[in-house]
Amino acid sequence: MKKEQIEAYKNDGYLIVRQMFSPEEISLLFSVATDDSVTGNSFDLNDQDGKKTKLTLWFTAGDDSFGLMSKCRRMVSSVQDLLGPGEVCHFHSKVMQKQPKVGGAWEWHQDYGYWYKNGFLFPEAMISVMVALTDANKENGCLQVLKGTHKMQRFEHTFVGEQQGADLDFVKEAEKISALVYCELKAGDVLFFHPNLLHRSEANLSDFPRWSVISAYNLSYNVPFREKHTSCITPVEMVPDEAILKSGKKEVSQADFLKKDAEITLNIK
Repeated sequence: MKKEQIEAYKNDGYLIVRQMFSPEEISLLFSVATDDSVTGNSFDLNDQDGKKTKLTLWFTAGDDSFGLMSKCRRMVSSVQDLLGPGEVCHFHSKVMQKQPKVGGAWEWHQDYGYWYKNGFLFPEAMISVMVALTDANKENGCLQVLKGTHKMQRFEHTFVGEQQGADLDFVKEAEKISALVYCELKAGDVLFFHPNLLHRSEANLSDFPRWSVISAYNLSYNVPFREKHTSCITPVEMVPDEAILKSGKKEVSQADFLKKDAEITLNIK
């Protein structure tokens, strides 16, 4: 990554890289995302209005199309540049499925609001990387961020519906001094964001779906004391960028999918 991109991430808490994946790669990945191997392993989390946010989450990055995406050189090297020294590991990937008219909202939160409850000690060793599988805009509930809020560290999180929501008193204060940015993306664009960056998304009330895949990464020294899956401390075996298309469509068939009743943040106050 360029020096100015790394500085922008450090200052703002997020970074958008346009067209990091080609239309051909996105077409292949979207075909896997909409396959029953993914949709058949999804679960819902209710927002505070009872609308359902649907996602499919797995831990180990395998040799399927999404595993190759998570392990490809452009992804891993970018994460390495943004996180700094240490062995890059794949914590989990999740396909976010916001269907037209019914896809629910995500309340204001920090990813570390969840990951803290998984028992990770070092948020600076973690990052989320969102790959847009369809266009994301204000109308279909794109991600919103409060610029620079990653420097405020972790806020207290409590249940909002079945989600973890940041303490609203702190969020309101953050809104007074932090710019609200709508991260509108075209399919193939990639959004990198810090685990303490406050972000949310509104329900999809449009006629168009909003699908994305988010891969979360961790440096191997950041060993959690509650999370039992070892992918987060297993260094990634990087593959060439060309591997995604060269391998063709490969379903997520051997993944260790997360089941809703095993989600740690639903069981720890």
